[in-house]
Amino acid sequence: MEKIAIIGSSGSGKSTLARRLGELTGLPVYHLDVLHWKPNWEMTSKEEQRVIQTDLVKRPEWIIDGNYGGTLDIRLDAADMIIFLDFKRTLCLYRVMKRALQYRNKRRPDMCEGNKEHVDLDFYKWIWHFPEDQRPGILEKLDRVSSDKKVVWLHTPKDVEDFINKVKEKDE
Repeated sequence: MEKIAIIGSSGSGKSTLARRLGELTGLPVYHLDVLHWKPNWEMTSKEEQRVIQTDLVKRPEWIIDGNYGGTLDIRLDAADMIIFLDFKRTLCLYRVMKRALQYRNKRRPDMCEGNKEHVDLDFYKWIWHFPEDQRPGILEKLDRVSSDKKVVWLHTPKDVEDFINKVKEKDE
């Protein structure tokens, strides 16, 4: 387990899991939200995103969290483990609302400097429609990944805790 891609809906806990795994394994963690959002919520171009991710996955070890469907193949092709946080939309929405309150007018640790937490109706709609709009494409891509890659599918927070505990046991 040297190259880990973590994917899932907003609010599923990708960044939190990435940080926890990074602490347990010592692998460097890269949050795509930090790398792809410039200050004042200006998004990097698709071309810049591809360059950034192509360079990142060449590194010998990493944990990368984020979806960014247009560049997902870069990470899936390079990862030796893919973790899909396939949580219910209601839990993801709840977590995003909670996060919005927790970081209101502040920067989250997994965002770049100059971007304070904000959520709008379109973002909530994106999360709500993730199972119909994004999930099928992710499942297609996961079906096509090489059989030598380990795909971990986590459906609940308990699944995440069980997975973390297995990683801890391996490190002991």
